Amino acid sequence: MSDRLTIPGLLTESAERAPNDPAIVPIAGAPVGYGELLRQVGCVAGALHTRGVRPADTVALVLPNGPEAATAFLSVASAATCAPLNPAYGAEELEFYLGDLAATSLLIWGALDSPAREVARRRGISVIEVGPASSVAGAFSLDGVMPAPSAVPAADPQSIALMLHTSGTTSRPKLVPLTHANLAASARHIGSTLRLGPSDRCLNVMPLFHIHGLVAATLATLAAGGSVVCTPGFLAPHFFDWLQSATPTWYTAVPTMHQAIVARAPEFPSVIAASSLRFVRSSSSALPRQTLAELEQTFHVPVIEAYGMTEAAHQMASNPLPPATRKPGSVGIAAGPDVAIMDDAGRLLPPGTTGEVVVCGPNVTAGYLHNASANAAAFSDGWFRTGDQGHLDADGYLVLTGRLKEIINRGGEKIAPVEVDEALMSHPAVAQAVTFAVPHPLLGEEVAAAVVLRPGTAVTQAQLRESVAARLAYFKVPRQIMFIDALPKGPTGKPQRIGLAARLGVAASDTAPLPQALTPPATAVEEILASIWTDVMRHEPAGVEEDFFRAGGDSMLAMQFVSRINDVLGVELSLLSFFDAPTVGGIAAAVEPMLAGAA
Repeated sequence: MSDRLTIPGLLTESAERAPNDPAIVPIAGAPVGYGELLRQVGCVAGALHTRGVRPADTVALVLPNGPEAATAFLSVASAATCAPLNPAYGAEELEFYLGDLAATSLLIWGALDSPAREVARRRGISVIEVGPASSVAGAFSLDGVMPAPSAVPAADPQSIALMLHTSGTTSRPKLVPLTHANLAASARHIGSTLRLGPSDRCLNVMPLFHIHGLVAATLATLAAGGSVVCTPGFLAPHFFDWLQSATPTWYTAVPTMHQAIVARAPEFPSVIAASSLRFVRSSSSALPRQTLAELEQTFHVPVIEAYGMTEAAHQMASNPLPPATRKPGSVGIAAGPDVAIMDDAGRLLPPGTTGEVVVCGPNVTAGYLHNASANAAAFSDGWFRTGDQGHLDADGYLVLTGRLKEIINRGGEKIAPVEVDEALMSHPAVAQAVTFAVPHPLLGEEVAAAVVLRPGTAVTQAQLRESVAARLAYFKVPRQIMFIDALPKGPTGKPQRIGLAARLGVAASDTAPLPQALTPPATAVEEILASIWTDVMRHEPAGVEEDFFRAGGDSMLAMQFVSRINDVLGVELSLLSFFDAPTVGGIAAAVEPMLAGAA
């Protein structure tokens, strides 16, 4: 049975049961069956071995979402240690992550414009270009060559299949090694919780560099013999098209995605009425009760809120499917590993007592890589300390009451404040910086920072944000930066992040309701911007005041929107300027001076 506790083993089991059943489904085109998927995995794994990649090596992936990313994850993890990276990372981030991983090879999508190639070559890392190969879903070439047929490698359940980073607020991001056995256990736990089977189809809108998309959406589905629809990522304007064409039985997402879906749902009553969904799953951050209720009212299916994190190969607790009890406001009962509450001294606490959530089980990592101090702090008598605060009720349902760590959770994106501090302080005018969370009505939390300037220097908020944007991904750039004379410090002299937003009087900037009567475009520029909006979002803006993100836009659509604006108007609008005023009126105010200057 141990051979089934690996990724190749899970795929083999499903292929032996039904080799022609669909496994990976593209948005357009024919799906690939389990037998062919297993062959593809063997071909790529064999080709990597031929190139000198060994099981102990770490291979980084930089690929956009889609069938190829899913197949690459399965293939690389079957041959070595797979380390998927966010394609949005900048050069400095890639320098850190590729170096920290000690990656020996980089697989990168040939058409992707990324500094990853240059960083990898500078570090002596072998670069392998991945490209489209055939009409078979998920198949790809390596440096223009189709991998030759090869037997699927015999992976060791205890070998590391997946390596991901997790962020800390007081130290550098930590490496989380997950074995084949960890991943297989979590996949089976999720399948059991959701009662997944061969007739189930998951619409995956989560990124495939994130544990949520890799394990909950992809691996759990394949372990159950179902099929996974590999989208290019969450695109709110296309979600209902996919719901109609792909006929999924479920999807899993973070709360901000669910909120965007609910907002657009009234436009698609016939699609919803014909939907084949049997449940909706939410994880990675707290789901507001209102959103849960709206989802159930929209799709008329149960919404299953789960609790997961990277160190547990995703799932730790989950609300069960009906007829069992679901409790809104809780993240459910233990769903695979054991879950308990512990005090600071390492004592387990009775139900109803608040403390730190701890877990142990076959899906939980044995420890961070090369980080003895982090392991000493995170593990206690075999239990992993999650850093989250909560309590178990009398029925064993887990209620989370806060985070003990200072990590900023921006719509499911986990941001380490110290990383943003360092980016801010790389500017020559900045003497000190402290990054903190500001409550946000849609994202949960937004990033803000307080800065102390060096004497005799001057810099604007916009200049600092541009400086940070050159070093970090856009979602880590502080939305607000305050200039102060001295940082608030605690008794030990450390800057205090928790409660800093209230102390400084910083509030979310996105709480004002929309006006009752929205203004239509009134100028030629606004008319052009509204037309571009319609093309990108596939619906007209309600008015020049309508917020792009409230209307269902996301970061990928924002990049498309800005690119189209710059092409059509011949300007150089930055993505940061767009995020500052994501409305037709706000963008018009930003680009009109550019047009006047060019006249």
